Amino acid sequence: MFSCNTSTFGHSTFLLTGFPGLEASHHWVSIPVNFICVVSILGNSIILLLICRDPSLHKPVYIFLSMLAASDLGLCASTFPTMMWLFWLGARELPFDLCAAQMFFIHAFTYVESGVLLAMAFDRFVAIREPLHYATILTHSAMARVGAAILVRAVLLNLPGPILLRRLLFPQISVLSHCYCLHCDLVGLACSDTQINSFVGLVSILLSLGLDSFLIVLSYALILRTVLGIASPGERLKALNTCVSHLCIVLIFYLPKLGLSVLHRVEKHSYPALAVLMANLHFLVPPFMNPIVYCLKSKQIRQGLLKRFQQKRVDVS
Repeated sequence: MFSCNTSTFGHSTFLLTGFPGLEASHHWVSIPVNFICVVSILGNSIILLLICRDPSLHKPVYIFLSMLAASDLGLCASTFPTMMWLFWLGARELPFDLCAAQMFFIHAFTYVESGVLLAMAFDRFVAIREPLHYATILTHSAMARVGAAILVRAVLLNLPGPILLRRLLFPQISVLSHCYCLHCDLVGLACSDTQINSFVGLVSILLSLGLDSFLIVLSYALILRTVLGIASPGERLKALNTCVSHLCIVLIFYLPKLGLSVLHRVEKHSYPALAVLMANLHFLVPPFMNPIVYCLKSKQIRQGLLKRFQQKRVDVS
């Protein structure tokens, strides 16, 4: 822990932290991290390009999926560079401005992903509750407005964070808890009063992840109520099956965050390596798993990939 006696405004250096106790093995740790990074970038890029280029996939559910893939790519671009910087080069130092910028983009893309998951939950609700009016409710213009609203909300909720950090005093050198910069981590390292920063951070989380998770649960409660009103057991199962992919990625997105939150409040200092592992998983796993889940569960995505692959083979021949 560095002293606050030499604290400064906006000129601090932050030191990234890998896995406590495994510093000598960071090159080995980087192998699975690199694999997850490459698969995440390739998987989401393929999904995004496939949906953009295949007219048969220009439907609300797949347009929202392309938004999810774009937010995952943004999250990868925000977190992976400092991970690679630390694990491969052993470089730990990060200047204040770069740290604040990374913090902004990490939280912004996380909020975008949460908003897209809420939009996808609404899409499933409309598809099951109002199948005859589905196309008239979720038009392309309506989806564009939803996407713009999600992006604007993410920017507005995260913009005060870096600005308010500039009014805080930090030690000349501060050690981060992770291999990237997070708002709660930076606020905890400050030497001056952080009540305003903590309040703004709490409001930001409640108006994004908190509100979105509540509305997603509400959407599924309404979906379940609608499905139970269907007379045919076969039709009930068919309706619920359309929600499986989305439900899986919702759990993949929120469960690591819940586990990390519990760990921080219970035994974070007793198991620092576990806390760092959970923190990395809650950013690494969703971009890695989302393309896999949709490729496994969506027949249209699989057919689109197969068609593209066969077309490439014909072009090569």
